[in-house]
Amino acid sequence: MSDITTKDLLEAGVHYGHLTRKWDPKMAPYIFMEQNGIHIIDLNKTLSKLTNAKEAAKNIVRSGRKILYVATKKQAKEILQNEAERVNMPVVTERWLGGMLTNFSTVRKSIKKMQSIDKMSSDGTYSHMNKKERLMKDREKNKLRRLLGGIEDLNRLPAALFIVDVKREHIAVSEAQKLNIPIFAIVDTNSNPTLIDYPIPGNDDASASIELLVRNFTDAIAEGLSERKKAKEAAKKEAEEQKGEEVQAS
Repeated sequence: MSDITTKDLLEAGVHYGHLTRKWDPKMAPYIFMEQNGIHIIDLNKTLSKLTNAKEAAKNIVRSGRKILYVATKKQAKEILQNEAERVNMPVVTERWLGGMLTNFSTVRKSIKKMQSIDKMSSDGTYSHMNKKERLMKDREKNKLRRLLGGIEDLNRLPAALFIVDVKREHIAVSEAQKLNIPIFAIVDTNSNPTLIDYPIPGNDDASASIELLVRNFTDAIAEGLSERKKAKEAAKKEAEEQKGEEVQAS
């Protein structure tokens, strides 16, 4: 797992919180000091919490389960999209649809609808439609793909969520809590860390801070996936050897 230092965090501006008047008092344990009206985050706490989060995330993906990445704010969307794709994890970057977790069966129906329109465009069905009908279908498909494309392969509820900006994504937080789905999140000084199972105190506004924390978290997931692959290959090899021994014995 690639390790980062407090120096790396400092250079990326992870320590910069919000204005002191915008703080959430429950973030007090993670605040180092106040400077020019801004809260400064304790980077030793960030590093410690990030390490805990990475270990827990590794265990989840090692067991073959998925972590859903969530961030809809402008400066985080592309970073999250790229990192989620790197480890083949589901991702939401456009808008969190109410009920995405609590009404998952309905969301799956919308995904199936999107896939059926995709199929219509490739199996010749489109050729029997007029131009207006095709245009309407394409618009519907594009809208669904924009909202649901990142979770198209999510056939069951995710094992956990990874969120950037828990205040903005409060609906996702609320739905995960209702279903007892663990949450990993970058938590800034204006947020309540007690709502999060694995809070990572840090600046959730600056793209350099977001990128460093998300990339490092994703590195741990990549490592967990690699370990899972190696374990499966070893188990397969062992099964083949055992089968060979049984054949010889008979």
